[in-house]
Amino acid sequence: MKHYIVAYDITSQKRAYRVRKLLYEYAFGGQKSVLEMFLSKRDLNELVDRLKPLLRKRDRVNIIEVYDDILIYGKRDVLNYDKGVIIVWR
Repeated sequence: MKHYIVAYDITSQKRAYRVRKLLYEYAFGGQKSVLEMFLSKRDLNELVDRLKPLLRKRDRVNIIEVYDDILIYGKRDVLNYDKGVIIVWR
């Protein structure tokens, strides 16, 4: 099992409800549109397969693997992300 952070931004309230309901089946904690999950490879694949039919072009779900040895302190000015790319330091 690995630790993941899942952040989502869904453009439709109806779809957001469905996505949130699905994600909460796997989550152990979180706030609003950012959740924490411990997932096996099988669970991760299952979650992605179940999410795909719910999403539309402008919707976004980021699944980020958390590594135990990462500590990032401080603050940075604006980071520019191109097309939803998330930078994860390891």
